[in-house]
Amino acid sequence: MSLTELSADAIPADVEPSGRQIQGRSPFKLAMSRLMHDKVAVVSAVVLILIIVFAIAAPLFASWTHHPYAAQYPDLARDSWGLPKGPSKDFWLGADPLGRDVLVRAAYGARISLLVGISATILATLIGVTVGVLAGYIGGAVDTVLARLMDVVLSFPYLLVAIVIATTFKPHSTWLSVTITIVVIAFFSFAAMARIVRGQVISLKEKEFIEAARSLGAGRLRIMFVDILPNLVAPVTVLASLLVPTAIVFEATLSFLGVGIQPPMPSWGSMLNDADYRSSLWLLFVPGGLLLLTTLAFNLLGDGIRDAFDPRSERLIGK
Repeated sequence: MSLTELSADAIPADVEPSGRQIQGRSPFKLAMSRLMHDKVAVVSAVVLILIIVFAIAAPLFASWTHHPYAAQYPDLARDSWGLPKGPSKDFWLGADPLGRDVLVRAAYGARISLLVGISATILATLIGVTVGVLAGYIGGAVDTVLARLMDVVLSFPYLLVAIVIATTFKPHSTWLSVTITIVVIAFFSFAAMARIVRGQVISLKEKEFIEAARSLGAGRLRIMFVDILPNLVAPVTVLASLLVPTAIVFEATLSFLGVGIQPPMPSWGSMLNDADYRSSLWLLFVPGGLLLLTTLAFNLLGDGIRDAFDPRSERLIGK
């Protein structure tokens, strides 16, 4: 066989023996492939989508049942013994002691929980990433001051301080109480994000590609936000996915204690506080179950994202 014939029969390097073209995949595509093969993460994502749809459909539930979330129907919502009714044709998930529809209030409570949890996480992530990148890359006195600030924030008894802040401002409107709750949760959440980002930046700034950027004359801001920041997407995404359920539980705790979301806007925490467990355990199961399901789904999805972005994960694709 001649050399020409061998060359004609040779298979190109970018083609598999089966004839399919080999395509390179970015780290993000590889992570998404791992995530899509993680059954627990996929189920958790589906559950969260259903909860989001449930929250979006809150006005529809109010329209179908003809029960606004703040309307009270004490005569219709109590049985012959004077106790709150359980699920019925008038109140699909029962009524609370004041005669308010539990289904409608739970749907609006989902809106508040998701709004506060996601907004507080986004705000905490922006502040935490900025502080962590500045502290880790600049170093020196800046790092010392910012690191001590993180330690101080993390050392606060955050629940007590949050109660003091909320009661001091005493918001008189619902949306002002929502804003204050978001700011308070973000303030006590950014330090954990900033500490981990700082450690990642300290490690990354000694890498060869950062030295190459410096040798080419790149400035500090360009290196921090063009060269280093893209390499923080994976850990920041994982941390943010795990901060959301923490923020949701934080908001529910404040609302349960009466210093979070102010009436008449419902919240899962305030619904738990309003529930008369001595007369109907059902009033605890609805908001408590939704809160448990949401936080569990976010935590499991966060674990899946962490495994997907970690190339040293012990899980194999398809396992």
